[in-house]
Amino acid sequence: MIIQPRVRGFICLTAHPEGTAQHVKNQIEYVKSKGKIANGPKKVLVVGASTGFGLASRITAAFGSDAATIGVFFEKPAAPGKPATAGWYNSAAFEQEAHAAGLYAKSINGDAFSDEVKAKTIELIKQDLGQIDLVVYSLASPRRTHPKTGVLHSSVLKPIGQPFTDKTVDFHSGVVSDITINPVESEEDIANTVAVMGGEDWKFWMEALKEAGVLAEGVKTVAYSYIGPELTYPIYRNGTIGRAKDDLEATVPVINDILKDINGVSYVSVNKALVTQSSSAIPVVPLYISLLYKVMKEKGIHEGTIEQMQRLFAERLYTADGQIPVDDKGRIRVDDLEMRQDVQEEVAKLWKEATTENLEEISDIVGYRNDFFNLFGFNFPEINYEAETNEVVNVPSITE
Repeated sequence: MIIQPRVRGFICLTAHPEGTAQHVKNQIEYVKSKGKIANGPKKVLVVGASTGFGLASRITAAFGSDAATIGVFFEKPAAPGKPATAGWYNSAAFEQEAHAAGLYAKSINGDAFSDEVKAKTIELIKQDLGQIDLVVYSLASPRRTHPKTGVLHSSVLKPIGQPFTDKTVDFHSGVVSDITINPVESEEDIANTVAVMGGEDWKFWMEALKEAGVLAEGVKTVAYSYIGPELTYPIYRNGTIGRAKDDLEATVPVINDILKDINGVSYVSVNKALVTQSSSAIPVVPLYISLLYKVMKEKGIHEGTIEQMQRLFAERLYTADGQIPVDDKGRIRVDDLEMRQDVQEEVAKLWKEATTENLEEISDIVGYRNDFFNLFGFNFPEINYEAETNEVVNVPSITE
């Protein structure tokens, strides 16, 4: 079939198998261009491995340090005449590239919040790898069925306490407008958001893996977070998502306690603002990112998802002297370039100036748009989008 982008708001309803494969190849080539990561991980589990930071982590582990990887994700395969999700195509392309390079790569498709998928993953680790030395936790989901209670929790993106009004942009049309977001209505909404996006499931994973004996001595585990500028605090860090991120960070000492007898350690890595399916859904954030991209590209310090993860592995998690640099709260910071004073001052200045009329000139809204479509395999010059493509692509290790 011929697959073109079909967009509804901040969601692209279609994905292109050849375009997503190109996206994966581009990321692999970047990691290979940086050379091998000394003392890198060798047997890696990535929970939430099909898109964004999780996919980039898997690519970095595999092609940066020849690691065997198991990826867990929840994606929809293709049916004749109906494309798969981008994450499914990404995972298929990753496995094909890994196998071609002689690397072990297998995947599990299912609800990572469930006990069933945890058990299946443990069984696969025991069968094929024995033990793992790195666990990356990178789940991004709007809802979670709690494995112990059976309760379905749904997250909300809202400020807490009072309404929040500021600029936002429709990144498709480039129209800048004011938006008011009403605050969360109940403590229950906050609790639901924490249940979905906080640290409990990360802890459940580490407890299950530890109990099963599949964690190697000195195992590391990392989960991902974001802080951002004061500009986005009302909707992000001081909002419902921020409460969930606080919970995620508070889980670090709990997991460290679980891992202490095998000398394991856990970290939260605070990453840079990037175009993802999730960030596109948060009001205010697309405008901030498009201004940030402009400033960082002009300064020659812009990083995409793969550049962030390669630097996290090479310069933070696996340093030559074994020391992992952290901030005063014990967090790894790869948002250091974004949060530089000169960068933030320029972004704040542009924020005040931004209008529909001058947006193309003072921001990188074109780059934002391009990155958004890249997530779904579109806008790659190497791909002919007018040509027929086979939408039915299998992830080699998954038999449907």
